Amino acid sequence: MARQLNMLSAGQVITTALHTEMQQSYLEYAMSVIVGRALPDVRDGLKPVHRRILYAMHELGLTPDRPYRKCARVVGDVLGKYHPHGDQAVYDALVRMVQDFSSRYPLLAGHGNFGSVDDDPPAAMRYTETRLAPISNEGMLSEIGEATVDFIGNFDNSQQEPTVLPAQLPVLLLNGSSGIAVGMATNIPPHNLGEIVDGLIALIDSPNLSDEKLLELIPGPDFPTGGEIVGTDGIREAYLTGRGSVPIRGVAQVEEIQTGRGKHRRTAIVVTELPYQVNKAAWIEKMADLVSQGKIDGISDIRDESDRDGIRVVIELRRDIHPQKILHQLYRQTALQTNFGVIMLALDNGRPRQLPLRELLQSFLNFREETLNRRYRYELEKAENRLEVLDGLLTALENLDAVIDILRNAPDGTTAKQTFRERFEFSDRQSDAILAMPLRRLMSTEQASLQQEFDELDARVEELQKLLGDRRELLKVLKKDLRALKKKFGDERRTRIITIPEPNGTGEELREERGEKREERGEKEDHSSPPAPHPSLFEEEAQEVVLEITQRGYVRRIALKTYQRSRSRMAEKPTLVLEEGDDFVQQTLFTTTQKTLVVLTRTGKAFPIIVNDIPSASGRNARGVPLLTLLPPSAQGDRNGIVHSFILPDELEEISLLLLSAEGRLKRLPLIEFSDLSGRGLVIMKFKETDQLIYARLVEPEEQLVLASSGGRLLRLAVNEDNLPIMSRAAQGIRGLRLRKQDRLVGCATVFEDEELLLITEEGYTKRLPVDELRLSGAGELGTQIRFATRTDTLAGVVTAIPGTEVVLLTSANRMSRLDMESAPLESKDGKGDRLFNLNPDEKITAVTEIVDDAAEEGE
Repeated sequence: MARQLNMLSAGQVITTALHTEMQQSYLEYAMSVIVGRALPDVRDGLKPVHRRILYAMHELGLTPDRPYRKCARVVGDVLGKYHPHGDQAVYDALVRMVQDFSSRYPLLAGHGNFGSVDDDPPAAMRYTETRLAPISNEGMLSEIGEATVDFIGNFDNSQQEPTVLPAQLPVLLLNGSSGIAVGMATNIPPHNLGEIVDGLIALIDSPNLSDEKLLELIPGPDFPTGGEIVGTDGIREAYLTGRGSVPIRGVAQVEEIQTGRGKHRRTAIVVTELPYQVNKAAWIEKMADLVSQGKIDGISDIRDESDRDGIRVVIELRRDIHPQKILHQLYRQTALQTNFGVIMLALDNGRPRQLPLRELLQSFLNFREETLNRRYRYELEKAENRLEVLDGLLTALENLDAVIDILRNAPDGTTAKQTFRERFEFSDRQSDAILAMPLRRLMSTEQASLQQEFDELDARVEELQKLLGDRRELLKVLKKDLRALKKKFGDERRTRIITIPEPNGTGEELREERGEKREERGEKEDHSSPPAPHPSLFEEEAQEVVLEITQRGYVRRIALKTYQRSRSRMAEKPTLVLEEGDDFVQQTLFTTTQKTLVVLTRTGKAFPIIVNDIPSASGRNARGVPLLTLLPPSAQGDRNGIVHSFILPDELEEISLLLLSAEGRLKRLPLIEFSDLSGRGLVIMKFKETDQLIYARLVEPEEQLVLASSGGRLLRLAVNEDNLPIMSRAAQGIRGLRLRKQDRLVGCATVFEDEELLLITEEGYTKRLPVDELRLSGAGELGTQIRFATRTDTLAGVVTAIPGTEVVLLTSANRMSRLDMESAPLESKDGKGDRLFNLNPDEKITAVTEIVDDAAEEGE
């Protein structure tokens, strides 16, 4: 029979209360979870499992220029050396670092099936392959070493692992992080690299930077799946306090689609982007359930047309249903709009802290400065040691005969070293180097290379001492590194930030109105905070607004009353000479929120933008948003791609659109073609490979067209079926103005017979010319030749001289000047004109930009 083990006879019994032991043990367990698993470090933005994966791959040599390796090999190394947990936990973390829809800047590159936005599981680790992504290899591991960061023993002290990676970028903000610890959680959204770098540099230059300026540089999160952030209040609260709620929603647009051959076109809501971390398949299933339960009425079909190029979910509607009503229900009842709860909690010096944006950035900067100091101190120590050795070698070579004599007569190395110290004052390190010096070092070329290495190291030591002794120089290097990484890895923002326009009436009135509508539908009043509804739902009646489009392509929407108040306070006389880089309003359109702005691109396509979808400006001085960013992604490749924009009229029958290409092809298109304009765009003109659209004008009956070449040829055409017949969208057009080899098109103006033209040459000569001075011609002719003041002068531009309007002249020296139409003299086609402003030597007028104002055209 086994003897009973007596555990109490040899030791001391310590009486402990049960609740005390439970409390102590639970706290130790909680801290181990918080520090060792769930929360990221504020310095490199990583949890231990992610840090260990990256370091293990670095040790395996899986750099971006090496072949992919099986994920099973990586997981095995991580488990065996650093992370004694389950293999599935490590593989799940690895997969998330590969997925481009989970991480804004994936730290690993993958080969194989790593899952999808439909929550499809990744393939098993024995099938998938991975390696380091360039951003993690260069931005997190290039400086790894015991000199830059601290290392500790692994779980069994058989290996050394870093406590933190020497990150050169704040990955905590770039990719965000989420985790649930014991009693606390973190949920940090991803951000745009370029904006974060700009914020870091601004904090370096001005540590007391205001919150407003910092929020201008970093306006909000930038999710990998795109989407839209509704309003800025949640962002501001999260950035200033470390906690907040940011409403995000998918991107949806209303299109007219062809459902089948021979069938009528139907209205559909097309969703192309989903909120961050929304499961597309589950969202579609939820929609279908709501439709089958009758909670959403008006959807006839739901199709998932997504492919490798992106998301496209088509929601077909019944003909009698308003699409904005369905869209609002989708925002309210499905995950098409969600709230991202921001909790910026991270480990700071091993302790969990909730940090606002400024402190997160400052903590990273402090860590980065410390890392650079450690790196440069280590490099300086190595350089000084090597410099000492080189100095000894060069001294020995200068006294070569004496050194050889000492070595020949010394009985052993110890005696030789002692003699070197006594005679030449060599240190032990220098003496050892001389004893180990091979004979080939005695050659003159080797001596020269030693001297060159000495000079280079001496200069580097001086540079390192300067960096370590002057903090300003160190910060310059830090900023230089940040700018280099931004240039290499930065990209455009994917998530748009939109503001909800203020509805008519006060907030209390609005709540009462919405409550009455709920009662009419038999719904109970809900006092919770639902996602913000679509702005268009507040605008059952069209609101009068003003659109201002600038020369640099920005658009802003202003309420008509706000515009009139601000215009009345403005000086009537504009600044004559503008500073370089200034922007100015080129086009002012008076319209309503329900109208459509049609945008024409150089590739010959037309895209619609509902006026209500254009973000409302906070004030007249607000810059607005780039018009290009409101177009589909396929149309955003060319920054200078927008040629013209106009408000689609209500009556389309009598108005046509004139299109002119760079090679002089002219075409007239009926505006009725724009009645089925959808979000995908409409091809309005076909081009050859070398051609593109450069001018577009709306024309009415009895209007005429004037085309101008740089050589001074003006072609006046009557807009009718004989000269310019109506053509189809697929036509390339007819030859408009015959261009000579050295000529190019510089202007296109629509005029009536009794109007005038404003002509401006490259050398600055200006005149007004009555239209009847030009003979009526046919398409394809040379037109009427005008004279110039000098033989070297050429025509820079021509516009319609509407009284009360202006043009802006841009010069080769990047200067801009305004010119009133009435200030130019009225002359014949042979008149030389006047120079109304002075140009510098070799400066020329390069472009003439007409200021379009609906108010001026209406006689306001």
